[in-house]
Amino acid sequence: MIGHLRGVLLEKYPPFLMLDVGGVGYEVEASMNTFYRLADIGQEVSLYTHLVVREDAQLLYGFADRQERSVFRELIKTNGVGPKLALTILSGISGDAFIRCVEYEDVATLVKLPGVGKKTAERLIIEMKDRLKHFSTMPAGLRAMEDAASARQPAVAVVDERREAETALIALGYKPAQATQAIEQASRSLEADASAEALIRLALRSMIS
Repeated sequence: MIGHLRGVLLEKYPPFLMLDVGGVGYEVEASMNTFYRLADIGQEVSLYTHLVVREDAQLLYGFADRQERSVFRELIKTNGVGPKLALTILSGISGDAFIRCVEYEDVATLVKLPGVGKKTAERLIIEMKDRLKHFSTMPAGLRAMEDAASARQPAVAVVDERREAETALIALGYKPAQATQAIEQASRSLEADASAEALIRLALRSMIS
């Protein structure tokens, strides 16, 4: 089991990134909450990881901290929730916020996430409530991820940034038309040279609110 990686960030195309660890490139899929906390390309990053082995592939998922990985692991234990849906959930809502949704049985918030219908939301609450009791949470305003993202370099091509953002949302489970509309709306609220990550972040926030 590969549980942790530290290396130089080579590429990041949400939700995928490439990490150079001692000359070996590890392709990792990460939640958007982890992407917001990544350093710039060329800098060293540290990720907690979870390896999923299938008959046709070995998939590595990366997380900025232990808690997000722990929530991911609890999610995939839930009936009907695979790694892709678990990562989608943790892209649309922070680990702390998800724990609070389960604790307070907030079905209304959970069903706003792609791939989570009412039955799935209710199943998550029923199956995970006891398992998440030992997790500690903090007020959203104190969550370090809100201030952890460093300044990004200006986008070389705005169109490419928007296309990358739309592709990321589609990969997370949103329908193409829904992704396009959300990114267009987000772009109107941000500066013209906004990065793909900034567009994704605002789009996800608007769709969950």
